[in-house]
Amino acid sequence: MLSLRFAIPTANSITYPKPKPKSAGLLQNQTEIFSSGFSFSVPKRYDCKLQAAPTDVVNGKSTSVAQELSTEELPTGLKKELMPKHVAVIMDGNGRWARQRGMPPSAGHEAGVKSLREMVELCCRWGIQVLTVFAFSAENWIRPKVEVDFLLSLFERALKSEFESFAKGGIRISIIGDSSKLPTSLQKLINEVEEATKENTRLQLIVAVSYSGKYDVVQACRSIAEKAKDGEIQIEDINESLIEQELETNCTEYPYPDLLIRTSNELRVSNFLLWQLAYTELFFVRELWPDFGKEEFVDALTSYQQRQRRYGGRHS
Repeated sequence: MLSLRFAIPTANSITYPKPKPKSAGLLQNQTEIFSSGFSFSVPKRYDCKLQAAPTDVVNGKSTSVAQELSTEELPTGLKKELMPKHVAVIMDGNGRWARQRGMPPSAGHEAGVKSLREMVELCCRWGIQVLTVFAFSAENWIRPKVEVDFLLSLFERALKSEFESFAKGGIRISIIGDSSKLPTSLQKLINEVEEATKENTRLQLIVAVSYSGKYDVVQACRSIAEKAKDGEIQIEDINESLIEQELETNCTEYPYPDLLIRTSNELRVSNFLLWQLAYTELFFVRELWPDFGKEEFVDALTSYQQRQRRYGGRHS
């Protein structure tokens, strides 16, 4: 079941230039390219040893200080018992958002980081346990090198700058995807962030980078084939449960999204979590990702809570 909602005016805490009038067909091409002559400075790469946030010992268990904070009262109309445990988001439309305002695509991507920060905070306040976001797909490698370099640099900077606040907020950070293609410094940073936040339990933020759903299934099959070749398992042992254990989402207690949100009025899943989305509720919105905020999130959650999830069965 899916939902398509029309755009509504949104408020944003950050003021950006208004979009320029759109010509016919301007938004038809999903691929966002950098304009010629665009330049940017990539921050100097450096090594940083990350430390986990301070913890207190409560009843013999180590917990972050932020984990003791109570959650915020839910917006009117939302019911706590019907909140999804796992929300996934395809954050689409950064380039188009910038183009409408006569800005370089980099501005759209940076605005998108601000939207992600707000969504992470809302998930923490409202008791959502897992948030998975599609940050960089395996197919994105074919984009112009200047854009790819900027996106990876932005991701690295954001990871460094947000780590401390996320760690103090009790957020566990996990990265899924083919990390072998990422810059060495980013691979090292990912390992340090994952290790430093692995005991946090308030929210698990899963970021898909260099990821595709097809890649995920293939790497799971390869892993199972290796185990069969080595005699660790028999052919009869291969079933859905075994495949699920080998998918990259095995890093979380809740590997299957209850709700998938996609922005920018695109009605497809774009090779994201193909196995895991089998029974996920889908919600599509017209807003571009930098314009997606609390009001839009509430609309998505409200739609989700109004649905009946039958998983192939029938309610009597």
